[in-house]
Amino acid sequence: MAQITDDVQNLSRGLFPTADGHSRPLSRGEHLAESIRESIHERKLSAGDFFGTLETIREETGLARTTVSEAVKLLRDRGVLVVKPGRGGGLFVAKTTPIVRLRHTLMRVDGDPASAADAIELRESLEELIAVKAAIHRSAADCRVLDSVLDEMRGAESWDQFMQSNWKLHAAIAAICPNSMARPVYESTLGFLSGAHAEQDGEVDSSYWGERLRVHEDLVDAITSGDLEAVRRAVASHASSRI
Repeated sequence: MAQITDDVQNLSRGLFPTADGHSRPLSRGEHLAESIRESIHERKLSAGDFFGTLETIREETGLARTTVSEAVKLLRDRGVLVVKPGRGGGLFVAKTTPIVRLRHTLMRVDGDPASAADAIELRESLEELIAVKAAIHRSAADCRVLDSVLDEMRGAESWDQFMQSNWKLHAAIAAICPNSMARPVYESTLGFLSGAHAEQDGEVDSSYWGERLRVHEDLVDAITSGDLEAVRRAVASHASSRI
C-alpha cells in the first residue's frame, strides 16, 4: 500500500481533459483511484477478492478520509470495486464488466456486449434520418432544449457525465422527429447505451473532448438553422472515427 502513496505523490502533476479543450489537475482522489486499480492488477486479484477497507487504506497511505472516499466512489462507479458493509465487509474486487468501444469511448455494459455493439450500429444507421427530420420540424422551444443540453455537455466534469449529456442531447433531437417508426427504434438504442458507464481511452489527448463537443455544437447549429445540407455534413463528421 505504501507504493500507492508514492504513486499518488509522484503523479501530482497529472492532468484531466475538460470539454473546453483545456486540462485541470487530477485530484488526489483520482490519482489514488488509478493507483488502487494498478495495485489490483499487480497483486493479481480476481473478482470477489478482498482488497482492504477505507480505514486500512487511510492508515497505510496517510491520506485524508475525503481523499480515500473519493477514490473508492470513483472505483465503485467504474465497476472496479464493490463495497460490502457490516462484519466481514470492506472493499472487494468487482466482477469484470464487458467493455464495448464507441470511437475513443470505452463503455462498461451489463449483459451481452454484442447487443450493445448492435445498438451502436443501428443508432448510427438512423442518425441522418433523425437529424434531418428534426431540422425540418424543429420549433423555437425545441431549439432552446437542445441549447440547454449543450450547456450541460460544456459543464461536464467527467467523461461519463459528458457521455450521459451526449445521450440526452440525441434523445432530445429524436424527440423532434415525427417519424413514428424510426424515432422509437432510435430511442430504444439510446436507452440501451445510456445505462453503460463511459470512460475515455488512452489513445487521445485532451483536445479530443473539445473536438467531440464542437461536433455536437455544429450538429445543433445545423438543426436549429434548418440547413439540411449542413445537417448531413454534421452527421458525417459525427460518425467519423477520429472526431
